[in-house]
Amino acid sequence: MKNDISIPLLLKFVLGILVFGAFQNTYSQEAPVVKLDWLGEDTSAMATGVSWGVPFNKGIVKTGDSFSLKDPKGSELPIQSWDLAYWPDGSLKWVGFASVVQAGDDDLRLELASKHHGTAKKTLQVQENPTNFIIDTGVSEFMIQKKGDRMIESIFVKNKKISSGGRLICIKQEGPDVEIGTPPVLKKYIGEISKVSVEQSGPVRAVLKIEGNHEGENGESWLPFVVRLYFYSGLESVKMVHTIIYDGDQYNDFIRGLGVSFELPLDEEIHNRHVRFSGDNKGFWDEPAQPVNGRVKLYQDSTNLYEKQLKGKRLPNRDEFSERKQILLDHWASWNDFKLVQNNAEGFVIKKRTNDQSSWIDAGAGERSRGLVFAGDVSGGLAVTIRNFWQSYPSALEVRNLKTDKAEIRAWLWSPEGPAMDLRPYDTLAWGHSLEASYEDVQPGHSTPEGIARTSELLLFATPEVPSLEKLNAIAKMGNNPPLLTASPQYIHSIPVFGAWSLPDHSSKGKIWLENQLKKAFDFYQAQVEQRNWYGFWDYGDVMHGYDEDRHEWKYDMGGYAWDNTELMPNMWLWYQYLRTGKQDVFRMAEAMTRHTGEVDVYHAGPFKGLGSRHNVLHWGGGAKEVRIAQAALGRFYYYLTTDERTGDLMRESVEASNNAIGELDPLRLILDKSEYPTHARVGPDWLALVGNWMTEWERTGDNKYRDKILTGVESFSKMPYGFFSGKEGAFGYDPESAKLYQLEPDHIGESHLSVLMGGPEIAYELTPLLENKKWSELWLQFSKLYGAPVVEVKKEFNREVKLGDVAPWYSRLAAYYYSKTGNEKYARRAWETFLADNPWGDYTTFNSTIYDEPESLEPVDEVKGVSTNNTAQWSLNAIQLLELVGDQFPEDHPRFKDSE
Repeated sequence: MKNDISIPLLLKFVLGILVFGAFQNTYSQEAPVVKLDWLGEDTSAMATGVSWGVPFNKGIVKTGDSFSLKDPKGSELPIQSWDLAYWPDGSLKWVGFASVVQAGDDDLRLELASKHHGTAKKTLQVQENPTNFIIDTGVSEFMIQKKGDRMIESIFVKNKKISSGGRLICIKQEGPDVEIGTPPVLKKYIGEISKVSVEQSGPVRAVLKIEGNHEGENGESWLPFVVRLYFYSGLESVKMVHTIIYDGDQYNDFIRGLGVSFELPLDEEIHNRHVRFSGDNKGFWDEPAQPVNGRVKLYQDSTNLYEKQLKGKRLPNRDEFSERKQILLDHWASWNDFKLVQNNAEGFVIKKRTNDQSSWIDAGAGERSRGLVFAGDVSGGLAVTIRNFWQSYPSALEVRNLKTDKAEIRAWLWSPEGPAMDLRPYDTLAWGHSLEASYEDVQPGHSTPEGIARTSELLLFATPEVPSLEKLNAIAKMGNNPPLLTASPQYIHSIPVFGAWSLPDHSSKGKIWLENQLKKAFDFYQAQVEQRNWYGFWDYGDVMHGYDEDRHEWKYDMGGYAWDNTELMPNMWLWYQYLRTGKQDVFRMAEAMTRHTGEVDVYHAGPFKGLGSRHNVLHWGGGAKEVRIAQAALGRFYYYLTTDERTGDLMRESVEASNNAIGELDPLRLILDKSEYPTHARVGPDWLALVGNWMTEWERTGDNKYRDKILTGVESFSKMPYGFFSGKEGAFGYDPESAKLYQLEPDHIGESHLSVLMGGPEIAYELTPLLENKKWSELWLQFSKLYGAPVVEVKKEFNREVKLGDVAPWYSRLAAYYYSKTGNEKYARRAWETFLADNPWGDYTTFNSTIYDEPESLEPVDEVKGVSTNNTAQWSLNAIQLLELVGDQFPEDHPRFKDSE
């Protein structure tokens, strides 16, 4: 490859590298003190368990090192740590941490301990018996069965049994809903445990993984589940992460109800039993099972017992009252069953009844419940919060049999009060709607939900009394916005993780314009989620793909223009925007998208396991099933920042499953005839997605076999005459077993634009310094130099007059990368010129929105002219990366900034 660097500039860069290297060596010898902040402005209102991840520079931390966590006064907090990822030299790249933090604690400091010591008192105990595990947090005790249908066998707080059993429930409907005629048969299934694994056992945190299937009365088994339970030292609460994998027949197996139930043994009298449902904001529906009020109120001496009862305080037992007052208790209505039903994102209703032979009566209503229910008596009870309750409708909370000695809480992730879960295709057109007609790629047998998954989070809080509403508000807040400790954007940016991304830069008028556009892009999509009602059990977290300006609506019903399913990396855009800003609202939107796309848009079982579905009206409706949607790179941000084990499962699952799947289902089967090789792959999005999988597993395990898989491909490309361009339309032969790639014809030259647009550059930017491989570095540098370059430059390099890619804003970061490595300012100018030019794939270059408020729209909505999620994600990614790679060559005199805000 010809060297484009001038001699003076070369000397300048060499000196810079030497100075940077010296700084790195000095820095690597010093263990940093990492300041930790809470995600968002509010600290927790009560003691909370928290887990988080922190990166460290190469060479600083090794396996077995101890840490200390201190408050501003220097007092040490309990801390537990574990390895998350390794640098190639074996030092730790990411470390996971857990602690229990008291209310009001903030401004915490994390540092390497001078010697091995444990700051956590051993109050958390995990004991294993032949039939169960017992987790003792110091204030509560949980018994977890190894087999059977009681996932949580019992919960004790201060020697009081709060729950005598927790089960998973599924109600299956055999066939779709009918308007007239015989209703379909309903069958009840209970979660049956097949395996329990202890993933962590203290001293601060314990994690149990429970696996199994839902089983019916006749031994039928379906709907696999994975449940993780998280316990923290000194706390009464347990976090539950609940995953189901749909393995049914979409035409016959309809879920009518899906949830978790908990038995509550009660021994107090009925008037000392209570129910609480959370409403909007801080409001509650809170009532006793038997209100001691009617024509007259119940008094003891001069005390208004009804007023005391409404606060959840103990009242005297029946035999302590006079005969007259006992008659009142006998005749006041007592209530047995209660339910809050959220069948849409805009409203819930509360109903109650005295018994199952009597009618339900309306008891309350509101808009958006925060998803908390409490049931119990004055000696204790259980609060359960379903996270994102109203966002994931239809959902419901129930309390049953409150008048008996064994009440029950049912937390419904899919409410039986809603419609049957209908996963059938949205149309019966056998051949689908063509790419030409509606950008849809439907193929026979491919529009199936078999193997998709859904993960929900619940918080269980056992208490020895009826909690105050203040405490329940704190529990609801914790359940919906789990506290998270984070290192600052500046600190994370100082560690070479997640590739090339910039911190916000407001140092000039032009850069202020750029930062404003990035903010407006996020603000617009955040508002669209609310305005367009992008909510629901299977939909929450995703955004739409294309916009219909004539209808003033997103193309929710138009083939491949509907749900985005990670197309052109909106996930990465949101995560990079969070990394650079540290803003809670950006994190939560990125978190919801990561949860959704990693579960719903990807297959975890069945014939397409390891692949994901292309964008469509239904998330699983597209015929294209590809690695790019399932790639591990999409989960890395969330996993390393939160240590979320479920996301770790998904990334690991993709490593082998995706590589095997690409061998079974050729991604180019409709474009190219089968060759002598097992399957086909493009540089991107196919091979680079696999590379991201292997890179992630390499750093998570330290096992060099994953690095070697990458290098096998690098070696294959290095022998080809045109490097990454050695394939017609970017296609190559691929052998999944050996990981080798092959040029299909000696004269083939070309590119695939998706090599740039589905996470390829983001993977490459992080991989390059990890591999330290000359052949890889030369191949990627060559690719960055020539993609979209003038034909004359391609001819100079390859002696072929051919165009390799388009010149457009989406690809500007490649020229920027070339400049960052060579210092050739021509490529810096090219990067900024193409980025700031008009976009041929979307006639907008700014995110200035207007409000459309006409009768053609149900509600006033924000609009951005020419908007598409493709352009938003790629424009934003390029902006964030250009500021990092060529920010020193920013064109302040560009016409676009003359009238900027």
